[in-house]
Amino acid sequence: MLIKRRTSEARPAGPAVLPREAAAPALDRRSFLRRSGLVAGGLAAAGAIQLGSVRKADAAGTAVGGPDVTIRRNICTHCSVGCTVTAEVVNGVWVGQEPSWASPINRGTHCAKGAAIRELVTSDRRLKYPMKLAGGQWHRIAWDQAIEEVGNKLLEIREANGADAVYWLGSAKYTNEAAYLLRKFGAFWGTNNTDHQARICHSTTVAGVANTWGYGAQTNSYNDLRNARTMIIMGGNPAEAHPISMQHILAGKEINRANLVVIDPRFTRTAAHATEYVRIRSGTDIPVAWGMLWHIFQNGWEDKDFIRQRVYGMDDVRKEVAKWTPEEVERVSGVPGEQLKRVAELFAKEKPSTLIWCMGATQHTVGTANVRALCILCLATGNVGKPGTGANIFRGHTNVQGATDLGLDVTSLPLYYGLVEGGWKHWARVWEVEYDWLQSRFDEVPAQAGRKARSRKESMEAPGITSTRWFDAVNLPADQVDQKSPIRAMMISGHGGNTVTRLPEALNGLNRLDLLVIADPHPTTFAALDARKDGTYLLPICTSLEMDGCRTASNRSLQWGEQIVKPAFESKNDYEFLYLLAKKLGFADSMFKNIKVENNVPLAEDILREINRGGWSTGYCGQSPERLKAHMKNQAKFDLVTLRAPKDDPEVGGDYYGLPWPCWGKPEIRHPGSAVLYNTALHVKDGGGTFRARFGVERNGQTLLAEDSYSVGSELTDGYPEFTMAVMRKLGWDKDLTAEEMAVITRVGGNTIDAVSWATDLSGGIQRVCLDHGVMHYGNAKARANAWNLPDPVPVHREPIYTPRPDLVAKYPTRPDERQFRMPNIGFTVQKAAVDREIAKNFPIILTSGRLVEYEGGGEETRSNPWLAELQQEMFVEINTRDAAERGIKDGAWVWVLGAENGSQTKVKALVTERVGRGVAFMPFHFSGWYQGKDMRQYYPAGTDPVVLGESVNTITTYGFDPVTGMQETKSTLCQIRAA
Repeated sequence: MLIKRRTSEARPAGPAVLPREAAAPALDRRSFLRRSGLVAGGLAAAGAIQLGSVRKADAAGTAVGGPDVTIRRNICTHCSVGCTVTAEVVNGVWVGQEPSWASPINRGTHCAKGAAIRELVTSDRRLKYPMKLAGGQWHRIAWDQAIEEVGNKLLEIREANGADAVYWLGSAKYTNEAAYLLRKFGAFWGTNNTDHQARICHSTTVAGVANTWGYGAQTNSYNDLRNARTMIIMGGNPAEAHPISMQHILAGKEINRANLVVIDPRFTRTAAHATEYVRIRSGTDIPVAWGMLWHIFQNGWEDKDFIRQRVYGMDDVRKEVAKWTPEEVERVSGVPGEQLKRVAELFAKEKPSTLIWCMGATQHTVGTANVRALCILCLATGNVGKPGTGANIFRGHTNVQGATDLGLDVTSLPLYYGLVEGGWKHWARVWEVEYDWLQSRFDEVPAQAGRKARSRKESMEAPGITSTRWFDAVNLPADQVDQKSPIRAMMISGHGGNTVTRLPEALNGLNRLDLLVIADPHPTTFAALDARKDGTYLLPICTSLEMDGCRTASNRSLQWGEQIVKPAFESKNDYEFLYLLAKKLGFADSMFKNIKVENNVPLAEDILREINRGGWSTGYCGQSPERLKAHMKNQAKFDLVTLRAPKDDPEVGGDYYGLPWPCWGKPEIRHPGSAVLYNTALHVKDGGGTFRARFGVERNGQTLLAEDSYSVGSELTDGYPEFTMAVMRKLGWDKDLTAEEMAVITRVGGNTIDAVSWATDLSGGIQRVCLDHGVMHYGNAKARANAWNLPDPVPVHREPIYTPRPDLVAKYPTRPDERQFRMPNIGFTVQKAAVDREIAKNFPIILTSGRLVEYEGGGEETRSNPWLAELQQEMFVEINTRDAAERGIKDGAWVWVLGAENGSQTKVKALVTERVGRGVAFMPFHFSGWYQGKDMRQYYPAGTDPVVLGESVNTITTYGFDPVTGMQETKSTLCQIRAA
C-alpha cells in the first residue's frame, strides 16, 4: 500500500480533502463496481470464462441488457496501453460499461482508472459552459462571445507582437485527428510554438531512438513481451503507471520462466515482482548501462555478427565503455560490480531480451543520451528486430505517441517531416495551399541587442519554444528570446499547469500574460492558481469518449474510438473549437477545404483521410477509417501474442491489430502494419523491415549501409540507400509505375522529378513498387552507435545539475551553457553555483517523482473522480526510515519538503518507508490545488474543484534541460525535509 487507507469517509483534515459534507462515502468493492457500470454479477460470471473468450456486453447479468441498449467502443483516455472500453448506451445515456473481452490488448480487464472512466463523462465537476475571469471573479459567458473576444485578442496580439507571441499547447489527450488539426492550425497561424506533453515525458526517447535506428518509437509491443526470456525495466513502474501491461510482463515471466530485472532508485510495486532488483542512484543510468556493456565486452558476450552487419560506430562505444570499470560504476552509481555482471550476462545470453523504460530514464538533462545508451545495449547484444526483443518504451498518456507522430512538437511538421523547405512544400501540396502563403504567415524578426535578424523563411524553419520553458519566454528580457516578441498569450488544451518544473517561476509567467485560454473538460491548475485577475477564459471541451477519432497506443497500433454519448453540458469537441477559432481568424476555408464540416464540426474520418494522403514518411498512409473500424469490429480475431488476424479472414485477413505504423502504401494495397520494427525475417509486404538509411551512405570512409543483411524476399541482397525517382530509374523500376502514379510524381517534382522520394510521392507509387520488389523504400542501413549530429555522439555520463555528489562534477560536468530553442540554457552556470554554494549540504536528499495507480498525469480528471479519490486521499513524500528518524519525523505526520531554488516549499504527509534508500525521497506528480502550504480551492470556479487537492511536486523541482529536446530534469534534484 502506498499510503494508509481508511474505509471510513474521506478525512476532512489537512490540505488534501474536501470538507466532510462534500466527500464521497466509502464504497465496498461490489458497490464500486456496480456504480461504475461493472456489475458484480457480470464479473462473477467471468470467472468461468477463459482468457480471450468473448461474451456480448448485453448478456444476462450485465448492467442493462435488452433491445434498447446500444453498444459503443472507445479507448481508455488514461495511459498508453490502449485498453478498449465497451459502453452500454440507452436513450443517449451511458448506463453501463465492460472492459472489452475481445480486445487483444486488455482482454476483459481494466485498472482502477479504466474501471471508473465513465465518471469522466458524467462528472458534475466538469466545466459546464464557457467562463471568463474579470475582476478576480468567474462569469458565465456564451460560446459566441468567447470565440469573438478570444479571436479579437489573438489578432490584436498578432498585429502588435507577431504570430510567435501566442503559444499553442496541445494535448496527449487529443485524438490523432485533433493533434493533427492543431499542428495544421499552428502552420496556418504562422508559428512553430506548438507542443504537448511528450516534451515532458518522452521527447528524449523520440530523439534518442530515432537517431539510433531511424524511428522514434517502441519497437515491439506490450503483447510481444510474452516472447521475452529476459526483461530489464529501467526507470519504469508499469505495475502502477501501465497496470494492464503488467499482465503481459507477468505472463512472459511465468510462461517463459523469464528473468525480470528492475533497475530503479525506489523499490516499486513492479520491483516486487522482479527476479532481481538493482538499486541505482538517480541520474546514473549511463554508468549502469556502460557498466553492463563493460562486462559484455570483457567476456565476449556481444553479438559480433549483428554488430558487423547492422551497426555503425560500436568501436567508438567500446572506448567510452572501457572507462567504466566495475569499481568506477559502483563509486558513481552505487551498484555492486558482481550484481551488474549477473544482470549483463542474463541480458546478453538468455535471449530474446528486451529493455523497457519510461520517464525514470528520460526526464534528465542527459535524457537523450540515456536513451541512446539503452539502445546501444540492445544493438551490442543483437536484441532488436526480433520478437521478444527491442526497446519497449511505455508512453504515458493515451495518445502521447499519436500526438507526437502528428506533429505536436516544436521541431517538426506532421509525421516527422522536418521544418525545412521540402517538408513545408510537401504539406502545402497536401493542404492545397501555396507554400509562399504559408511562409508569409510567419514573423520577420528584427535584429536586437546582438541578436541577428531573421527572415520569414528562417522563422518558418526555426524550432519553437518548448513547453518546459514557455514561462522563461515570458519572463526573460526580450533580447534573450529569439523571436519577434516574448510570449504574450497561451492557448492550452488538455494540459495541466502542475506538470512542468519551477512552478513559482511559471506562476510569475502566468501573471504577465495578456491572454490565457484553457480549453479542457476541467479548469486545470493553470486556472486555479492565485496568479490572474483578468484575461482568462475557460472553454468546456468534451473528453475523447464523446467524439469520434483514433488514437495510437505505445506499440504504434491505431484504434478507432466511436462517440459513446454526445458532449456533456455545453461542451464542444476539439474539432469544432478549432474550426470556430479558425473561422474567426479568417483561414477556416483554406484549412478545411478538403474536410467535410457539418454543423461546425469537421468530420473525423475526413481528417484521417487527409493524414493518410500526407503521411508517407512514417507509414500513416494505410490506416484508413474503414480499416480501423473493421479492426474494432473484429477484435476477437486477433492473436493475443502476435496481434495478427488469420490470413483468410475477409475483413481483417493478415492484419496486425491496429495496423501499427508503419503501414505502407495506400489503404487499398492492404499492408498489414508492422508489429516488430526492423525485422528482416519477414518480407516487407508482411510487416518486415530494415534499419532506416536516413543519415547518408558513408562516413569517414566507412559504409553506413547494412552488410550481408537484408529482409526476406528482397531483390537487393545488401545495404542500399533510400529511394528517390533517381534510384528507381537506375534500377529500371520506374517502368513499374502506373501512368496515374507518374502523373502525380511529375506534378510533385516539376523540373526536378528525380528528387521526388518515397516520402514526398503523393501517389504512393514508389512505395508500392519497392514493396513489390521486396525492398524497403527508406533504405537498408546500419543503426548508429555513434550519432555524430548529437551533442554527445557517444553517450557520456554527466552529473545532474543539482547533484548530491559535488565531488564528481569536475570529472563529469554538465554541458557548457548554450542557446537552444530560442533561449539560453544555463545549466552549467547553475550547476557550478550549486557546487560553489554547497547546496548539497543544505539539501542532502535526492528527490524523484513518479506515478500512482489511482491517478494520471496532472491529475485534474482523476482527482475529480470520487471513486478514485476515495482510494488515494493525500499527497505525500516517501522518506527513508533513517532519514525520518534523524529529523524527528513520524509516519503520517505533516512535513515541509524544501526545494533548492526559489525558496520553494511544499507541505505534505510523510510516508516513512524502506522503499526509498537513505538520502532519497519520492513524491507523486499528480497533485495540485495547494501551493506552498496554501489551499487554492477558492480560485476554482464554483463546483469545478477536484475532490482531492494537494501540493505539486513541481513547486520544488529545479532548473535543468536536455540539450537536444529541452526535457526537464524531474528525477534527480535535491531537497530537504523537515517536520511541520
